[in-house]
Amino acid sequence: MTGHTDETRAPDTPAAPAAPGAPAAASRRLPLLDVLRGVAILGTLATNVWLFAAPGGEANMLFTASLSPLEAALADPSPATVAEGVFLLLSNGKFLALLTLLFGVGLAIQFRSAAKKGGRWPGPYKWRALFLFTEGLVHFTLVFAADVLMGYAVTSLLVAWLLTRSQRAQNAVMWTCLVLHLAVVGLLTAAYTLFPQPGEQSADGGVPADVVDLYAHGGYLEQIAFRLDNALAMRSEPIITFAFMVFMFLLGVRLFRAGAFGGDAAGRRLRGRLLAWGLGVGVPLNIATALGGADLFFVDRYVAAPVVALGLVGAIGWLVDRADPAGWGIVSLSSLGRMAMSGYVAQNLLCMLACYGVGLGLAARLDGTGPWWVMGLWAAVAALLLAWSTLWLRRFRLGPLEALQKAVLGRLPERRR
Repeated sequence: MTGHTDETRAPDTPAAPAAPGAPAAASRRLPLLDVLRGVAILGTLATNVWLFAAPGGEANMLFTASLSPLEAALADPSPATVAEGVFLLLSNGKFLALLTLLFGVGLAIQFRSAAKKGGRWPGPYKWRALFLFTEGLVHFTLVFAADVLMGYAVTSLLVAWLLTRSQRAQNAVMWTCLVLHLAVVGLLTAAYTLFPQPGEQSADGGVPADVVDLYAHGGYLEQIAFRLDNALAMRSEPIITFAFMVFMFLLGVRLFRAGAFGGDAAGRRLRGRLLAWGLGVGVPLNIATALGGADLFFVDRYVAAPVVALGLVGAIGWLVDRADPAGWGIVSLSSLGRMAMSGYVAQNLLCMLACYGVGLGLAARLDGTGPWWVMGLWAAVAALLLAWSTLWLRRFRLGPLEALQKAVLGRLPERRR
């Protein structure tokens, strides 16, 4: 998200022609990376929109649902449940993993840029991480509890330091983190299986009535207080997935250095392998874990989905290689990718205002009407983000939050020197 700079062109990779209406600086970027970031932002929205629309909103993170979406579709194969099951199968965990991978890529780009300029590393990067953490804290407090920015900020500090170590040391940490992550997932899955969670058979996942009422009718300050009172529980995901984030960051660094995002033949070959292995192995594994039910939630989201995410890098790369770089799809996704932080915060703010009682209250008004309105909300917000980012970057070089970050960091004495 903010793990990248304007220097996103790989060495020896020719610049893509600028899209009509786009700033000239866009032509110096790796076009695939911007498209991938835009897709990742819309993909995280496809997962988070269900939290906003559920009874109790984001508080659903603290409770357990009874059936996985595919189980529900098999139990009731109506068009609505099948559509919801497929929608969630396609989105759950994949784009979180993709976004995490891309943040590692951005870190590698900044490290390379500092090395080319002879700058110290991590050096001023610690201020960028501090800004990201602060921004995530504000986002968590005022908008949405399932924030990813704080976790990325902490992880980036460790990985930034690791980039100064030898490749052997980086590899050792990377694979150790993968083993540790799989062990944590195994332990959590065993606990889930052996100790059924309270509220499993409840239609609303066991969310207390007062919490449901808080998000349906409560005041904005009351919702903020609830987030702060339950901050540790609501921040549990980045804690239990810390090793996973370190692994994905370092994997992103490794793929970038191997040229996997370049427009040359070597990059296309690497993406072809990611496509074949990621989708060939990941999709069957993902379907199996999704059919395994709630007991396999952690395996589904944090093991199978990341494998599919690697396949998505190859699949999206295959499409970008064959698409018109000046076409609306590429231009709009690239624009959203270039202002990914602004897009991420904006989509959550829009969903909060649409679903919670502090805004339109659609979650309570449309409760029990089926999943179609939720998917419609995702499509509407996605279209708005794509149009907004495209129009914004025709006038400005950076997104609003990206410009704020640059202005704040640019005033630091260390950065000015």
